[in-house]
Amino acid sequence: MSSRVLVTGGTGFIAQHCMLALLEAGYQVRTTVRDLARQDEVLAQLRAAGAEPGERLSFALADLRSDQGWADAAAGCAYVLHSASPTPTGTQTSEDDWIRPAVDGNLRVLRAARDARVRRVVLTSAFGAICAGHGKMDRPFDETDWSDLTASNIWPYQKSKTLAERAAWEFIAREGEGLELAAVNPTAVLGPVLGPDYSHSIRLIKHMLEGQPGCPKINCGFVDVRDVADLHLRAMTHPSAKGERFLAISGNSLWLSEVAGVLKKSMGPYARKVSARTLPNWLVRLGAFKDPALRGSIPLLGRHMNATSEKAKRMLGWSPRPREEAIVAAAESLIRLGLVKGATRAS
Repeated sequence: MSSRVLVTGGTGFIAQHCMLALLEAGYQVRTTVRDLARQDEVLAQLRAAGAEPGERLSFALADLRSDQGWADAAAGCAYVLHSASPTPTGTQTSEDDWIRPAVDGNLRVLRAARDARVRRVVLTSAFGAICAGHGKMDRPFDETDWSDLTASNIWPYQKSKTLAERAAWEFIAREGEGLELAAVNPTAVLGPVLGPDYSHSIRLIKHMLEGQPGCPKINCGFVDVRDVADLHLRAMTHPSAKGERFLAISGNSLWLSEVAGVLKKSMGPYARKVSARTLPNWLVRLGAFKDPALRGSIPLLGRHMNATSEKAKRMLGWSPRPREEAIVAAAESLIRLGLVKGATRAS
């Protein structure tokens, strides 16, 4: 069988680290982009991370919002790592702006993989497909949990991730024709940034370094992107991973004020603007009236969001690095790439 792997969304944060892991492991890699003009950007970022892919990396033009290009992208591939996800920005507010592209995009990739006789697809889902809509939990979240979409406080992003992953599993059951599926559900993904496209979680670190006045009382799990990529590769080839979900978290969850404390302890003069003060909930709610980006955080205020990766460790031998290392690596890379405003060493 071919040793070529298709990685969707080649400009993305997780996708690029998956490509680095695949190239290091000796695979040939094909990746999709929505604009072929971005090939040089992707190559430059991979090379900056130490990879020299040469002819082992190729590009395919494909957009999750269109059927065009996916058959050619999947042709001749043994595996697919589907990490691309169309995330609305700006003024898009309706649920359909979030849900339809996510669901339809997953189905386009799965159909192309099935028709190309790909062996297994590893879907990058999210912790948002697990944790939303629940009341107080007396145990850590695990892979048996699904977000409760009947709850009144579901953010469209979490709803889209839940429905998109469920649609993928339903497709495999009804139309998969032997195609295998595994899913990786990361908590907040940190670690070294390669360029200006990075996870929403990285913005938490960026805003702290740039001097946001304090931290909402939000609890969150964290994992390094390099370990997320490693988990994708393990889920891609391990026989036991077929039909399974794998939650990715390193250690226990942290309050955002504790994340700020890690930065203050580890980043020296670069953390001089970081505040570990916990903002009162009323102030965050008030801010959400003015800033729609904050509204998704309101249901999370004061909630403990601990989770466990025991399954990935037991079944796949996965061993993530400490969460503190992921936090510091994110901060160091943001500063190195000049992505933090005013990040100059204090005199």
